[in-house]
Parts: sequence; C-alpha cells; structure tokens
Amino acid sequence: MLCIRSLLLSCLLISTLLAGAASAEDAAINSADNAWVLISAALVLIMIPGVGLFYGGMVRKKNAISTIIFSFAIMGIISLQWILYGYTLVFGKDISGLLGGLNFLGLSGVGMGVKEGLTIPSLTFMIYQAMFAIITVSLITGSYVERIKFSSFLVFSLAWATLVYDPVAHWVWGGGWLQQMGALDFAGGIVVHITAGVSAMAVAMVIGVRKGFGTDPMEPHNIPTTVIGAALLWFGWFGFNAGSALAANGIAANAFVTTNTSAAAAATTWMLLSWRQRAPSALGMVTGAVAGLAAITPAAGYVTPLAAIPIGIVAAIVGYYAIVLIRGSAKVDDSLDVLACHGIGSTWGVLATGIFASIGATGLLSGNAHQLAVQAAAVAFIWIYSFVVTYGLARLIDAVMGLRVRDDEESVGLDISQHGEGAYM
Repeated sequence: MLCIRSLLLSCLLISTLLAGAASAEDAAINSADNAWVLISAALVLIMIPGVGLFYGGMVRKKNAISTIIFSFAIMGIISLQWILYGYTLVFGKDISGLLGGLNFLGLSGVGMGVKEGLTIPSLTFMIYQAMFAIITVSLITGSYVERIKFSSFLVFSLAWATLVYDPVAHWVWGGGWLQQMGALDFAGGIVVHITAGVSAMAVAMVIGVRKGFGTDPMEPHNIPTTVIGAALLWFGWFGFNAGSALAANGIAANAFVTTNTSAAAAATTWMLLSWRQRAPSALGMVTGAVAGLAAITPAAGYVTPLAAIPIGIVAAIVGYYAIVLIRGSAKVDDSLDVLACHGIGSTWGVLATGIFASIGATGLLSGNAHQLAVQAAAVAFIWIYSFVVTYGLARLIDAVMGLRVRDDEESVGLDISQHGEGAYM
C-alpha cells in the first residue's frame, strides 16, 4: 500500500513539473502574435492562386488552364520540399554563412513550442515561411507560359527552389553572409522578387520565344480574370509584408500602411503613363499595382508611409519602360513581364530601402550612406547568382529531357496537349 501511495505521489509530482514547464512555454507564446502570423500565412497562400489567375487571364485562351495550374502544382510540390528539407536548408544551424544545416530535416525539432527569439510557435514560423518559398517559384512561371512541358516545369521548380531560393533565403534571413553584412530585406525584395525576376529572364532566354512572337497577336484573353488575380495579390500582400513583422505590433501596422500606399501610388502612375500613350488601361493599372507591391516589399517595415509614395511612383516608371524595352527585343520573350515587374521593381525597392530607411534602421537620407552601399552590393550579387544558376539549370534540363513542348503541341495549346482539358470547351 505504501509503495502504491509513493508511486502515485511520484506520478503526481512529475505531472505537476511537466505541466509547469508546458505552462511556462505556453506563456512565452503570445496568442495575438500567433493568430496574426497564422492569418498572414493564409493571406500569402491566397496570393498563390492569385498569381495563377493574374497570369491566366493574360495568356491566350488555349493556355489558360495550364497557366493557372502551375501555381496549384507548386503549392503541392514546394510545400512537401519545404517540410522535408527546404526549411532546414534555410533556417537550420548556419554553416559558414552559406547554408543551413540538416538539424531540422523533416521538421525534426520543429514543434509547438516557442520559436527562439520570437513569441510564436516554431510550427507557425515554419508554415509562414513556407508560403514565401511557394509563391517565389510561382512567380517565375510567367516567363515561360504557353510553351513549357509540364514534366520539365515540375523538375525545374523543385530544383530551382533547392539551388536558388533556399541558399538566398538563408543568406538574407537565416543567419547567412548577407544578413551578417547588414543587408535589409523586410519581406522578400531580394529573396523573393529579385530571384524570381532575374531567374525568369534566364529561363526565357533558354526556352526561346513563343511561336509567332512579334508577328502573331498574343493579346490577353480575359482581363477581368487578371484583375481578380491582382485584387487577390493586393489583399494577400498585407500578410506578405505586415506579417513579416512576426508579431501583432506597430511595425506590422506600419508595413500594412506602406504596402497599400506604394501599390496605390504605382497603380495611379501606371494608369497615367498608359493614358498618355493611348488610354487608361485596366491591365496597366493592375500591373502597376503589382510593381508597387514588389518595390515596397523589402522596405515595408523600415520606411514611413510618405516614403512609400516615391517608392511606388518610381517602381511604376521603371517597370513601365522596362517592359517597353524588353518587349522591343525579338530575342527575349518574358511572356508576362516577370523581370520588369518583380525583378526590376524590387531592385529599386531594395535600393530605396537603403535610401529611405528610418524605422529600426537608417538609410542615406538619415545620414547612413553605408546602408545604400550594402544594399547595392546585395542586389548585384543576387542578380548574378540567380541568373547564372538558373541559366545553367535550365540548360541542363533542356539537354536531358527538353524544356519545350513540340511545335504541334504549342499550336493546339498546352491546355489540351499537356492536360487534356480546355478552359472553354
């Protein structure tokens, strides 16, 4: 009887200690912060089909399904890649500033407990960051729509996420060498938009122009679909930028306001530019909004709402004329202007961060010229790295399995030739 009583007392003591430890850990988690970051993850998730709709409306109707389904396929394969090994390559124990270690392989050690240095669970941080990896790969698809083999697209997407996105994300956010150097990227100007934009151009150069490019009409088949996609992007971008504060605090509020302000300034500027040329284009307005959103992304938490106005205006101007320049080349067919909107727009945004930063960091206008130099160095290196690795990867896949569909498959459209379905049957 005495033994049983002692055993029961021991179990009670252990349970009490464990409950106390759990309570302490739970107390370190801020419920509001956790809720906000989880909601932000969902907001970023809705951007991914938003990309599909945004791009899907801009292609010819025979390629609508194939363009939209790229984003959904990426939601599947990159989610799995992130859980299996992508997350640990980015946020695992730093190895010489170059890559994360394998300590989080298969999410080992990533649980419901608080993430070190934050007030949210590790799983919340992990799934929020997963959305960034997914949408970055999705953005690139706009450069090779209407002509890529679906099997090659899957291989390219998985390899690109591993060889380009994961290392760059570690360098900037995971304790890597760019973060150590002091590069500022609040929500993914370098990690997401520059890598995607520059890589899009590299793939476009390898895969070649669409049949009839420059001679046949290739007008968007459904601009309302594109507008709906842009609306989802604008809406979701609040999670993209404001969620990057990783807490429900003043920085999140500031990022929310600067995001909206830059998008508004860019959309208005692009409208005026297109009106000057011909008419106030609906496609131009939404394209301008996306360029403004890409530009404010690296700066959102570091600049004031007033600074977001010139950031958005300049993003629209450089994006507009970059499209004119790129489309004027008969050799490069970046089909849906990924480089101009995301790569060039966010290049300006990263540099603008080094100019206008005044919250949590200082830029040129606050007397810190060094920050602008750091931003410029980061931009230059990531442009080179993204282009070289992506170009080589695309060449390798093209040599092994072919990037492009056959001419007859391209003529009939990828909806039928690749998926056996038509959007408007």
